[in-house]
Amino acid sequence: MLITTLNGALKLGVGSVDQEQLARDIEERFGISMGLGAMVDDEDFRPWLPEAKASIEPFYWGRYRKLMLKNGLPQDVVTATDTVTDEILGRLGNPNLQEEWDRRGMVVGHVQSGKTGNYTGLICKAADAGYRLIVVIAGIHNNLRNQTQERIDEGFIGRDTGRLAMKGRKVGNKAIGVGLFDDRRTPVSLTNTLTDFRKNTATSNTSEIDSYKVPVVLVIKKNHSTLKNLLDWLRENSAKGDAQMISQPMLLIDDEADNASINTKYSKEEITRINGQIRDLLGMFHRSCYVGYTATPFANIFVDPDSYDEAKKEDLFPRHFIVGLDAPTNYFGPKKIFVDGLPEEGEPTWLRYISDNEDILPIKHKIDQSFDELPDSLLTALRTFLIARTIRNLRGQARSHCSMLVNASRFTDMQGKIRNRIHERLDVMLDSLRVNGARGADGLSDPEISALRQVWAEEYSDLEFDWHQIQGAMLEAVAAAKVVEVNSRANGLDYSNDGSIGQTLIAVGGFSLSRGLTLEGLTVTWFLRNTMMYDTLMQMGRWFGYRGGYEDVCRIWMPVDAIDWYTHIAEATDELHQELKKMQKAKATPADFGLAVRSHPTSLMVTARNKMGSGQKHVMIGLSNAWVETAKISARVDDLTRNEEAAVRFLEAVEEAGHRQEKAEKVPGGYLLRGVDVENIDNFLLAWRSHDQAFLTQTGPIRSYIRDRRRDELKNWDVLVTSVNSEGPEAEIANWTVGPQLRRIGYADLADDLLSISGKRARIASRGVERIGVDPEKASEAEALYRSVERIAVDTRISYPDRIYRAVRDRPLFVLHVVRVRPPEGEDANRPHLDRIPDQPIIGWSISFPQSARPNQRVEYVINTVKFRELYGAEDEEPDDGALEDDA
Repeated sequence: MLITTLNGALKLGVGSVDQEQLARDIEERFGISMGLGAMVDDEDFRPWLPEAKASIEPFYWGRYRKLMLKNGLPQDVVTATDTVTDEILGRLGNPNLQEEWDRRGMVVGHVQSGKTGNYTGLICKAADAGYRLIVVIAGIHNNLRNQTQERIDEGFIGRDTGRLAMKGRKVGNKAIGVGLFDDRRTPVSLTNTLTDFRKNTATSNTSEIDSYKVPVVLVIKKNHSTLKNLLDWLRENSAKGDAQMISQPMLLIDDEADNASINTKYSKEEITRINGQIRDLLGMFHRSCYVGYTATPFANIFVDPDSYDEAKKEDLFPRHFIVGLDAPTNYFGPKKIFVDGLPEEGEPTWLRYISDNEDILPIKHKIDQSFDELPDSLLTALRTFLIARTIRNLRGQARSHCSMLVNASRFTDMQGKIRNRIHERLDVMLDSLRVNGARGADGLSDPEISALRQVWAEEYSDLEFDWHQIQGAMLEAVAAAKVVEVNSRANGLDYSNDGSIGQTLIAVGGFSLSRGLTLEGLTVTWFLRNTMMYDTLMQMGRWFGYRGGYEDVCRIWMPVDAIDWYTHIAEATDELHQELKKMQKAKATPADFGLAVRSHPTSLMVTARNKMGSGQKHVMIGLSNAWVETAKISARVDDLTRNEEAAVRFLEAVEEAGHRQEKAEKVPGGYLLRGVDVENIDNFLLAWRSHDQAFLTQTGPIRSYIRDRRRDELKNWDVLVTSVNSEGPEAEIANWTVGPQLRRIGYADLADDLLSISGKRARIASRGVERIGVDPEKASEAEALYRSVERIAVDTRISYPDRIYRAVRDRPLFVLHVVRVRPPEGEDANRPHLDRIPDQPIIGWSISFPQSARPNQRVEYVINTVKFRELYGAEDEEPDDGALEDDA
């Protein structure tokens, strides 16, 4: 069908630019699919939906399905959504079962991938099945609650609740979204797009609620006062004898379930207010179901599944089911941006680096930090945005919204300063376009237009429009652009219009732009934040989502260190979704999944946060099917010397056992030795000196894990001694001559005598290293399985993630890294502490542990949590002065 349509267009004489756009449109319509995800259930799960299907009229779902198709969602995506929401509905309680029940579950999606659309579909199906009270808890900020209410209005209610609330005005036809297909059986909403839940509003609707002829829905903010009002109202109705309300089946959707819902005070034997209120709300109904939706489930998994008390006020651990959602194939997500779009060699596809901010706007700054000019990178990002808007207009997307995100400070005062500076520069650019934009080549004498052309040449010159076309169309495309603040004191994010032209907005904010909120048509981002917490970082990624027809013009500026962390987290998150699929096949339970995630080495970045309290934290971690590497190495002279001596003794010992360099197997990346005795590995780790910030490479826990398996699983090892062809002299280690790997370091860590070796992928090792030593046939089987699970065509060229080879590895792999450190360049080249960078190659190491027959056995890491928070921050490091905090 796709080829037929293209051929027909060509016969009609469609121009080359139109052909490209037509191809994009067809690809988006017919070339997109979505998998069915993974389902992990408790042992007592019994399906009820198949038997009940015949008696369920899909009225609300039918309307919503039509809306999805009308809005342009591909047929395969709509079909997959239908199937997945059936699977989730079947895991809720049966609303027609009159006995008491409560169900707890979690749906794990991807940031900005369509979770709201999924739970809107679930709400429609739940209402069709018989649920009569539906509560959606939608984030901690008003703007997110309002945005969610709009989505529920459109996809479930079918009326504009804001206009309905405007009494005394003639507002015309209020039907919207699904209401345009069929406006009967309109659900009652006790909230609207203008206001959160209010007791007096709910009381005025009591007579309508009592009848329960239609479902009742509330979209509330995750706020202590709001939840208190709702609980009080329910108690008052219950006290009046309205038992019918409490006996009705209730569905509670907790959007952004990892944020503010988690009980964070175990160490004090307390329950946080919001966590307790959600549990109280569930406890007021004889039949209730809690479904937490999140893209970052790390915190939820760390909820203690054994913390249930005696009063049916169990914590919110998803003990009955966990559903992992697959993103559609056109999802512009972390893996695409930070893994596939970040090659080992060459420039990133979408990412650009911020390295010029420290003298103007340091990442860590005070509330009274001055800000008188834009960093050059932000100025470049602004110019890129104006050009991208113009390209989108030339592609026929003038009616679509187009946004730029600037997230650089947690302080509202600083956000105001940034907004003003951007506004001033935007005015200068627009003035130049008005005066000289229509002068063609002569207009390039204007420095602003010349600078715009330079950015076009660097970013977009390979696209379908030349500079003459861009310059001629730019003023009309961007004349209406405006810069707005989005925070607790100002919310300029308004995408309403008459439909003739899309909004062009540059949004400056902090926390409000860091979670849940959707920026329509987000095209360019300038992101200057430093938190290293998995969930906080991922939720800040408002640039994730769908970019149909303009993915190629999207650009994201951020510091190199942030790119490294996003790359690391993207791979960890992808691994989490794969783990769900493996556990479904193994018929594991949610508790098993929680244990697996909490045992993973990457869990350190999740557990070591402000939820842990002060002092030491003992973290139990599993090393089965794990990768450990020294991305942080001590720069102290004594430590470097001792570690080199450990490497010399290691190579001398293996040589005595017959493993000499000239007999080693030459492989890409170095020399491979097979069948090395575990004693050599253990002796090296015993002698290794770690830096106190190298939490994951504490040798004590690793040696303990190895020691328990030294007689069987970990008796014999593969060893790779790295050697590459690179610039600079070769290195002599014992009797070995090798070419050192080249690795970049983070400048900021030098003051702490720390070599933070990262590179583009936050690794000391190169991609593909874990395939070394694996039987080629088994490696091919692992790759075929990965393609099958990820729905990747056989003829598509890809880079396989290293983790897939651990499950088929016969022996563990120890990698001895010989590394030459790259000194900082550019601005950092003249900074202090550079004398701490060693001239000679340094030693690092990494280990790939295969799947163990005893995967649940864990070892103990000890972390000083105060020191950890000092280094990495507690979530997003709340300001001391809450009154000045962004969206406090």
